[in-house]
Amino acid sequence: MKLDRKEILAALETITIAGEGKNMVESGAVKNVLTFGNEVVVDLVITTPAMHIKKRAEDDIKKLIHEKFSSDAEVKVNIKVETPTQNPNEIKGKAIPGISNIIAVASGKGGVGKSTVTANLAVTLAKMGFKVGILDADIYGPSMPIMFDVENEKPISIEVDGKSKMKPVESYEIKLLSIGFFTAPSQAVIWRGPMASKALNQMIFDAAWGELDFMLIDLPPGTGDIHLSIMQSLPITGAVVVSTPQAVALADAKKGVSMFLSDSINVPVLGIIENMAYFTPEELPNNKYYIFGKEGAKNLAEDLQVPFLGEVPLVQSIREAGDYGRPAALQTASVIERVFEEITRNVVQETVNRNNDLPPTEAIKITTMAGCSAVKK
Repeated sequence: MKLDRKEILAALETITIAGEGKNMVESGAVKNVLTFGNEVVVDLVITTPAMHIKKRAEDDIKKLIHEKFSSDAEVKVNIKVETPTQNPNEIKGKAIPGISNIIAVASGKGGVGKSTVTANLAVTLAKMGFKVGILDADIYGPSMPIMFDVENEKPISIEVDGKSKMKPVESYEIKLLSIGFFTAPSQAVIWRGPMASKALNQMIFDAAWGELDFMLIDLPPGTGDIHLSIMQSLPITGAVVVSTPQAVALADAKKGVSMFLSDSINVPVLGIIENMAYFTPEELPNNKYYIFGKEGAKNLAEDLQVPFLGEVPLVQSIREAGDYGRPAALQTASVIERVFEEITRNVVQETVNRNNDLPPTEAIKITTMAGCSAVKK
């Protein structure tokens, strides 16, 4: 069988390099394809020096050519690694068409209400007129299906531009994707880092998110492999860190802020939210009891010189609403609605401030609050 360069190049469009959102031809990784009789030479440039990624790319190319064209072909793959230089203000990752801003919601430790805050931020943004999606990246403890009352839902497959894509589940005008949609409620996710990262990449790049003003990413607690995978895969606009006022939680929140601001990650921190800030009993509405400490997260924000986005009181209805699958901020004319409106406005404003400092090559950014209802593209 005669080896045709154009046919081989077209076939390479079916291969994606690990961690990339585009195929190796579309992304520009394939620099040249040459054929000499029964020999094929493919020149490839990738941006990561990881040996397993280089090996996989080489194996995928050889397997494709042997199966599709000739099992006897001599295939040589020349791989060159070129690590792109980063502008200190440049957002990392590959943009997803149609998504304007990606906000990572993180916490230094578990149990501080990060997922609850994410859910209520999302519904408040939607009430303000924004188009919102949530990526539940807490692989080992996904909670968004419960919080949005869609535990029994499954993403369906749809065709977009000739490609099969996952359609996110929708609830309260929020688009959702979570590993929880693909596992039984009692099933533990026992995956090593690479498997978890692959699942996340599928939910990110193989999904039909459509037009979104904000994608909120509910990260796992702590600082680890999933966080690094997300930062490498997506252009994170900024991060929001959630903490309680408790000293132990604050110590871990400080590590979370440090992770985002480190030279290797360099993601702007939009601010800190203090959850479970105080308790006010119904029978004593004017009293505040600082069960976990007073203004700890606020003081931490001042010490770290990052914005303080607001405080959420310890209220039974917030927990109940999450358990029943209806985020508390949906309760009209309630204290919780007002609390999250203020915090969400602060998040939007800090996003505006952050985007004003972006390089001029950034195509999409929020340019004005405009009553929290306008996003300029």
